[in-house]
Amino acid sequence: MQYKVEDLATACGVKVDTIRFYQGKGLIAPPSRQGRNAVYGPTHLARIRQIRALLVEGFSLAQIQKVDPPDSTAGASTRLETESSSVALLRALAQERGVGRFRRAELAERAGVPQELVDAAQAAGLLEPTEQDGEEFFSSVDLEMLGSGLSVLGAGLPLTEFLEIAAQHDHNIRDVSEKGIDLFDDHVRKVAANGDDPEVVAQAFQQVLPQLTKLVALHFQRTLVNRAMKRLRAKGEGPALERALAAVEATHLEGEWRK
Repeated sequence: MQYKVEDLATACGVKVDTIRFYQGKGLIAPPSRQGRNAVYGPTHLARIRQIRALLVEGFSLAQIQKVDPPDSTAGASTRLETESSSVALLRALAQERGVGRFRRAELAERAGVPQELVDAAQAAGLLEPTEQDGEEFFSSVDLEMLGSGLSVLGAGLPLTEFLEIAAQHDHNIRDVSEKGIDLFDDHVRKVAANGDDPEVVAQAFQQVLPQLTKLVALHFQRTLVNRAMKRLRAKGEGPALERALAAVEATHLEGEWRK
């Protein structure tokens, strides 16, 4: 069966721009030509459905690009076996690197905490699941944040007060995030090819996001350190101040963007 790009988009449940974006990224093969018309086939349909399914599982486009596309010329059993092996390898690598998605019980088990603590962390805004088919899933970012929170609590901070501060921070950061999104939308997305080229918008987003993330993280760290130093000086705790400064100088904070 052959498809025009509009028909392929309808069959896959995506936009035409999405298909062109995947094609520009090398995720799907170029269409064949019939005169002046671009023609897509069953392989393109299967590949796009594969991409969408893996995206739902939490994999990035960079990771999906390493998965072999379904071979429409192979027999059904061979095609399924090849695709399953390729996807299985990707899932194994993702699990090794902590990438993927987890149900609530799975997240609690991997973090080694009771589900009640996961519930409390979610209520405070530290964790934020996504919904798929009516079911909530947590990401590797949630798992990492939960681990960091446990490390902080291990230093002796009381859980109730810590979660209260986390909830306050969540409220503030959401407000700032919404304003930042408005800025990006008005001054970057709408300007970049009038917002019609998804690849241009994606590239702009990938350029801005890691730097903005690093900016926010560094600003928070600097503010926290400076306020702590000020208190130590005010109390005349010279030895503690020197050790704290040495610890800060030995700590290098980097904003990291995971593809």
